[in-house]
Amino acid sequence: MNEIQDQLARWFEAHKRVLPWRSEPSPYHVWLSEIILQQTRVNQGLDYYLRFIARWPELPDLARATEEEVLKMWQGLGYYSRARNLHTCAREVMERHGGAFPADYAQLRQLKGIGDYTAAAIASIAFDLPHAVVDGNVYRVLSRLYDIDTPINKQEGVKLFATLADELLDRKHPGRHNQALMEFGALHCLPSNPDCPQCPIQAHCLALAHHTVAQRPVKEKRLQVKTRHFHYLVLRSSDHHVYLHKRGPNDIWQNLYDFPCIETDQPIEIEDLLSHPTLLALTSEKKFSIGQISHKYTHKLTHQTIIAQFFEIKIDGFLSPIQTKDILLAPENDFGGFPVPKLIENYLNQQ
Repeated sequence: MNEIQDQLARWFEAHKRVLPWRSEPSPYHVWLSEIILQQTRVNQGLDYYLRFIARWPELPDLARATEEEVLKMWQGLGYYSRARNLHTCAREVMERHGGAFPADYAQLRQLKGIGDYTAAAIASIAFDLPHAVVDGNVYRVLSRLYDIDTPINKQEGVKLFATLADELLDRKHPGRHNQALMEFGALHCLPSNPDCPQCPIQAHCLALAHHTVAQRPVKEKRLQVKTRHFHYLVLRSSDHHVYLHKRGPNDIWQNLYDFPCIETDQPIEIEDLLSHPTLLALTSEKKFSIGQISHKYTHKLTHQTIIAQFFEIKIDGFLSPIQTKDILLAPENDFGGFPVPKLIENYLNQQ
């Protein structure tokens, strides 16, 4: 074991957080935690992890669930493709591998939703196989340790950091090493104001020596963020029913439920909304009136910002069932059974 590996291992034993998937690092627990923690902080993801384990203690239990049940349990975490991939992966493991994750990186990599990082995490932590992980924390630690200015979001950078992580890997204890490196980035080598004076590997840190810690890692600017305006039509009937809309593929929030929506590039005036063909079709020429109009909700996603406003529309009479695959009629008090995006959940919680 080289000096950096040894110092990271000793730091990890002294400072690691007590997390449930560490006490019992079965492949199922490691996989579930890694999928939940993608794009999610530990303090938020921990509760979801515990709820998933309570509901589906073993992989076959999760595989038997419906996608809608999984999406509902996932509600609020965002990036819902992770939940769909999680469910598909569970079923693939049942069908292809008899319900047990394969102890092989290449076979893990072929499963739905498992990329290089997740495959390496499962292989090393659950099976102690020598595969290095590279996540955001690892990028930060390595970029400072070796003072690298290659952007981490370019293909050149991805290859370089994968090579460096593999060279640094403790092949006798890969699971412990990977967790130590990630934990060190999460708790000590922070994005802002890292505790360099107390760093156990400061003698090896080139960025500290070159006074470039604050400039590492380097990341190229993201693509321009697109703004979308959603005008949600919350149509309520005299018998307390409302239209719900099931979102389809090729857009955000696939298979989640929201309300019928008029999307525009710019905000529209209420007069234009009242005469819009979508609203007229949904009301089937029944008399209606505009009730409460919500404030504007801003919901930021990775490459787009949603500006949403909800228009309560009272129908004089009953809503008619619409024979389409994406619009359904539901009782107002039955919302809790449908998986909805965080934006819709926020709106409903304020009613």
